[in-house]
Amino acid sequence: MVWTSIQRFMGMGISFISGIILARLLTPYDYGCIGMLSIFMVLAESFIDGGFGAALIQKKRPTQEDYSTIFYWNLGMAVLMYTILFFSAPAIARFYKIPLLCSVLRVQGLVLFIYSFNIIQKNQLRKSLNFKILSIVTLVTSLISLGITIFLAYKGFGVWALVTQNLITAAIPALVFWFYLKWRPALVFSWKSFKELFSFGFYMFLTHLLNSFGQQIQGLLIGKVYNPTTMGYYSKAHGTEKLASNSVSSIMTQVTYPLYAEAQDNKPMMINMIKRITMTLSYLTFPIMFILILLAKPIFVLLYSERWLSSVPYFQVLCLAGLANCLMAVNLQTISAIGKSKVMFVWTVVKRVVGIGAIVLGLLWFGMKGLLVGVIINNYFSYFVNISLVSKHVGYRWTRQLLDIMPVAIASIVAAIVSYGCGYFLHLDMYPDGIVKLIVYLVIYLGWSFIFKPEAYTYSISIIPAKFKFWEKKGKKINK
Repeated sequence: MVWTSIQRFMGMGISFISGIILARLLTPYDYGCIGMLSIFMVLAESFIDGGFGAALIQKKRPTQEDYSTIFYWNLGMAVLMYTILFFSAPAIARFYKIPLLCSVLRVQGLVLFIYSFNIIQKNQLRKSLNFKILSIVTLVTSLISLGITIFLAYKGFGVWALVTQNLITAAIPALVFWFYLKWRPALVFSWKSFKELFSFGFYMFLTHLLNSFGQQIQGLLIGKVYNPTTMGYYSKAHGTEKLASNSVSSIMTQVTYPLYAEAQDNKPMMINMIKRITMTLSYLTFPIMFILILLAKPIFVLLYSERWLSSVPYFQVLCLAGLANCLMAVNLQTISAIGKSKVMFVWTVVKRVVGIGAIVLGLLWFGMKGLLVGVIINNYFSYFVNISLVSKHVGYRWTRQLLDIMPVAIASIVAAIVSYGCGYFLHLDMYPDGIVKLIVYLVIYLGWSFIFKPEAYTYSISIIPAKFKFWEKKGKKINK
């Protein structure tokens, strides 16, 4: 957890620096071009993994034969997917009416080959809980790619700077993991291993494919109906929101999935784990999202310049949707870890039909506002389906889960309303207004925590190493 936290929060710092600098060197058009192609890249990567990565982690004792079989599958699918993208690139460029996208997609598609070479190694590290090397490599890669991208953007390479960033971000971990782990595939492809892993991985693949499509459909629709600039504004808002909503949840979900898989036969232990993680996530993430909603305008002007002000309304709505998104993975991982991949797939179909329908209809009827409302419906409907599945198959009742996070939700909303009211009546300039709202929010939320000491607060404090709890040390000295 410590190493994953270091990776995530230092990664956030690097991403912020990257966003601040690149937003001044590149245009919304450049970001929009990459955003339009993201759906094709994400879907291709889903086919390459095929759900086998999750299957290898879920299986308690995978063999060399298992790993080798899946390695060759990944490599073969990378060749197939790149071939499809290469020959489809002209049609995709015509679909968006932007000729440049043909060359961009063909070059960026090379990431698929690199991706296929390190899937096994990354999963081996995750399964053994070796997050130290994962974190170090990720951070070093981020720094190197950031430096090169900034240089290229400064030299006027535009969208190609972002393409280079994606290639470098994939290439460095692949090289390091390949030589660090010393793992090499055996010259064997076992149909027995393939079928065994396929029985679980196939539904995981379909689930991931549908989820990826559902999460990227906005980019496809915005790129087609509007233009690269509008897509760029949305991409910046979406990327910044994801950085916040996934900041804490991604740390925990990376660590907890292998643990869920080990404890899959012990339902009481799993219920306790889900409860603690859910309450901790809500306590840490909810105030972050509400603060970002309140301070969206000064944050975007300060970080990205006034050029990106059109992203602010998108960002605020996406933060509201992100409240549900940050808790979804906890429940979804549980269903995966206990081997209910078919159940996950069936309900993913339901979730995506409802979610994509809401997004498409919202866009057709009300434009961008309707699309954003569709995103909110999509996220919250998916969350309620996920907690219902956990309720049925694990035993952590959905009503109990909602009641567990209710105190945090109420405290977060009350703090947000009071903070907004203070800003509304004081009529301050943008930055003083943001500072006042931030102080008022923190005073109310932290005051509630220290006075009432809710269960979510206790769980959150418990993950801090004892040597960093300076207030407890002070209390012990006083007692002595």
